[in-house]
Amino acid sequence: MHSLMGWGKHGSSLEGIVDDLNLLYQEIIMDHYRAKHHSGLREPFQVEVSHVNPSCGDELTLRLTSDGSMIDDVSYQGVGCSISQASTSIMTDLVIGRTLAQAVELYEGFVEMIEGRGEVTLDEDIYQDGIALQGVAQFPARVKCAMLGWAGLRDAIARMEGGCHD
Repeated sequence: MHSLMGWGKHGSSLEGIVDDLNLLYQEIIMDHYRAKHHSGLREPFQVEVSHVNPSCGDELTLRLTSDGSMIDDVSYQGVGCSISQASTSIMTDLVIGRTLAQAVELYEGFVEMIEGRGEVTLDEDIYQDGIALQGVAQFPARVKCAMLGWAGLRDAIARMEGGCHD
């Protein structure tokens, strides 16, 4: 039996391991929801976007700071469910310090996973805590929640690249 991070409390069956992973992923999501990384709108910024999920009412205002190549900062203010808030928190951790092109690649991979209905697995070395959101893909009603911050990021990058700064 493994005792590391609660592994093995359901025995050594595959079902038990899946249950343990699901619990771990739920904890990661709740940790990001409770202690949102990069939350709170900051200045200076080059682009500000606002997005709303009409199906549940989640709202997000996101600011992007970039030198035109690297993402220097992403800050946001939002209200919504734990999935939308945690996903945005995770996304900010992943993209700050990366190029705009790398952030778009991360966005595209996340979209592929979240729309893959549980069939697409993310690379944990690249997506880090983002892997905790893989289970959301099995719940179509929650996909828009998980995508809210990512859609805001993609919109902000498009505005940045198009020279449309707010």
